[in-house]
Amino acid sequence: MQNLYRQHCMRKTQRILSDPSHPSHRLFTLLPSGRQLRSIQTCTSRHTSSLFHSSCQLQRQFHLNGMHKSGDVILGGLFQVHFFSSVADLSFTSQPQQPTCHGFYDLGFRHAQTMAFAIDEINRSSNLLPNVTLGYTLYDNCINLGIGFRAALSLASGQEEHFILDDTCVGNTPVLGIVGDSPSAHSIAISSILGLYRVPMVSYFSTCSCLSDRQKYPSFFRTIPSDAFQVRAMIQILKHFGWTWAGLLVTDDDYGLHAARSLQSELSLSGEGCLAYSEVLPWDKDTDELRRIVNVMKTSRARVVIVFAHESVMINLMEEVVRQNVTGLQWMASEAWTAAAVLQTSHLMPYLGGTLGIAIRHGEIPGLREFLLKIHPTLHYNNSYGNSMVNQFWEFTFQCKFSPVPSGWLEDGGAVCTGKEDLEKVDTEFLDISSLRPEYNVYKAVYALAHSLDDMLRCKPGRGPFTGDSCATLQSLEPWQLVYYLERVNFSTSFGDQVSFDENGDVVPIYDVMNWLWLPDGSTKVQNVGEIKGSAFRGEELILDEDKIFWNFNSKKPPRSVCSESCPPGTHMVRRKGEPKCCFDCIPCSEGTVTNKSNSFECTSCPEDFWSNPKRDHCVPKKTEFLSYHEPLGICLAATSLLGTFICAVVLGIFIYHRTTPIVRANNSELSFQLLLSLKLCFLCSLLFIGRPRLWTCQLRHAAFGISFVLCVSCILVKTMVVLAVFKVSKPGGGASLKWFGVTQQRGTVLFLTSIQAAICTAWLVFSSPFPHKNSQYHNDKIIFECAVGSSVCFAVLLGYIGVLAFLSFLIAFLVRNLPDSFNEAKLITFSMLIFCAVWVAFVPVYVSSTGNRADAVEVFAILASSFGLLFTLFGPKCYIILMRPEMNTKKAIMCRGKES
Repeated sequence: MQNLYRQHCMRKTQRILSDPSHPSHRLFTLLPSGRQLRSIQTCTSRHTSSLFHSSCQLQRQFHLNGMHKSGDVILGGLFQVHFFSSVADLSFTSQPQQPTCHGFYDLGFRHAQTMAFAIDEINRSSNLLPNVTLGYTLYDNCINLGIGFRAALSLASGQEEHFILDDTCVGNTPVLGIVGDSPSAHSIAISSILGLYRVPMVSYFSTCSCLSDRQKYPSFFRTIPSDAFQVRAMIQILKHFGWTWAGLLVTDDDYGLHAARSLQSELSLSGEGCLAYSEVLPWDKDTDELRRIVNVMKTSRARVVIVFAHESVMINLMEEVVRQNVTGLQWMASEAWTAAAVLQTSHLMPYLGGTLGIAIRHGEIPGLREFLLKIHPTLHYNNSYGNSMVNQFWEFTFQCKFSPVPSGWLEDGGAVCTGKEDLEKVDTEFLDISSLRPEYNVYKAVYALAHSLDDMLRCKPGRGPFTGDSCATLQSLEPWQLVYYLERVNFSTSFGDQVSFDENGDVVPIYDVMNWLWLPDGSTKVQNVGEIKGSAFRGEELILDEDKIFWNFNSKKPPRSVCSESCPPGTHMVRRKGEPKCCFDCIPCSEGTVTNKSNSFECTSCPEDFWSNPKRDHCVPKKTEFLSYHEPLGICLAATSLLGTFICAVVLGIFIYHRTTPIVRANNSELSFQLLLSLKLCFLCSLLFIGRPRLWTCQLRHAAFGISFVLCVSCILVKTMVVLAVFKVSKPGGGASLKWFGVTQQRGTVLFLTSIQAAICTAWLVFSSPFPHKNSQYHNDKIIFECAVGSSVCFAVLLGYIGVLAFLSFLIAFLVRNLPDSFNEAKLITFSMLIFCAVWVAFVPVYVSSTGNRADAVEVFAILASSFGLLFTLFGPKCYIILMRPEMNTKKAIMCRGKES
């Protein structure tokens, strides 16, 4: 394999030297974080006549902490093994010194060892990459972009200071892919350069959503969900607990600023909440700025604080929180500090207890602890730059120094490391593998690269994905070819999690929801209380075990964090001027409107047949009002109608029984019977105006009323005309008048006059029929169920025709009122017509000004009043004589009364 690589190296170097346009042919300039980092390598020809008798020399060699293991294929790794770095004074009066790292981070070293373990496990596997040995080169970035960039470029170009371009082509193998980097800012800068050469990077901790941009970072992948999903997960938790008013704190880097923009955008789109404030935390310990930020937190009504920050920044912030004694806050942690043990101290837990955090998915890696226990500095002495990382771990763990020890170390009581110390006897978090989170992502990243390489090597010639259906081989392998397979990799870990990447290089998202538990004995515990998964079909799915959550409040319940309390039913929100939409006042809904469940900023009108209830929280059917048989007014009118009908029947019975008596026979008894029958119909037609309006009752009520009253008034008119004709017959030469008013003519006249009204009613019903109508015009909160007349003209013609006949009857009766009484009941007709006309003249304005059941009641009252007026004035005196004064019911008595008059 080494010979294959040497051939590949020779061909690649020849192409670089012969092509002046190649990016590595000369010095190129990089500008990460405002600093210029010059190119790593410039090749100069020592003997231009012979390419293979030339040499290449690095412009500069970097001194990096790292570990190396040789193999057929080398994978690179970038890890944060130290917290801090320092750079010597750049006066440029002498050669600049290399930056140094300090503050050993044992968990970062465990991340690197996890990669080493995964590669060792793959090499021992007979199923994955058989006959291929993986190697690695791992570097420490010291959480410094400049150092991380140096390490990435060293991985891409090698670290040998000088190599000869001949058949041997010595030098470390350039890596095929890189696992890392950790901070998003590092991955953005490194991937933007290595992406030009399509060198695949699989990050285990970079979450910035900006890295999903495939145009800018075409060869970047990650096994941790992006901040876009983390932000949506945060919003799901806010929504679950009803926290609509929260503060946001972010670090001043790509990780924090992109998270802030994403959170504000998602909150705006979802409408699930608002930010009370958004502050950027300083990297250094800027006391004044931290004091200002904490004061904003203290004075805000927001009880929930969301923090996207690194634990080193959180330490500075919490010192100021403790100083100002700001309690009563519910902290929400991003994955960057959810599991930070440095913050889980008895000094800080009174403030941070109950924190809810988004954590990287935990997993199990069998055999990792045993592998870690095998770490020993003597195993790495054969590497010129690799033993420093292991030695520093050993010195950190056992608090000793390797020889030669610094001056004064022994005098101060320091111990000398022998390399024989027992790692298993040390109580260290390094060996605690109960909750592997970043390590699990590292493990998946290594296996993703290995599975991609395995898929590539299983390609059958002639059926490959590349030009000419070719396959890639180790002898001619280019990094971009591995990117093709990485985009399509799909496998499951031993823990059961599926690993695959979408079109943006993002892994299937899943997070654990963690809670900081403050135990009674003062100890702390970070417990898993749920998880949130991402799905292309269901969105974010949050699962929480609320019974396990520890709330750091006296109530032991979730806090309320809202700018304004939810408006009670019957009100709507009115946004306060100049404040976010979560800050509002509650204004009662107006009549006829209720709270809009889909848009709480406005009230919604009730449907046409509904009205708001007194609380304005829901619509209720409007009260339907009509002249009902169940209400007192309807009962009285119906009873009066039936009474009138009954009286008419009684009078008719009396007249039939006494039909042979002079008082009945006088003035045309047949017309009297017809009049009584028509009056009975008038009384009965009033019942059609009572009860729920229906089509047939609406059509029949006015027709029956009009025809009944015309029949009644026609009988009275004919009776009056008969009286006038009889009187003229008694005069000399008046005999010809009576032949025109015989029984046949009287019947025909009544029928003719009634037929005219029937024709009017028929035309009305045919062309513009009355119909039931729900009228909300007069009352908003109730429906007036009435019969619409259909045509006001037809109704006016109907009433006008009755009025004309009544007026003619009154006029003729008035003219003949002084005729001899033996022939005449004109006085009674005059009085009855006077009452009739008075009732209907008064009816018109009252009816027009009345609505609903009142209008119906007015019309019924007019019908009954006029009917009773006719009944009592025309038949009352006669019934009195028949029943009370029978001695006057003789022909002699009547004739005598006529002579007396």
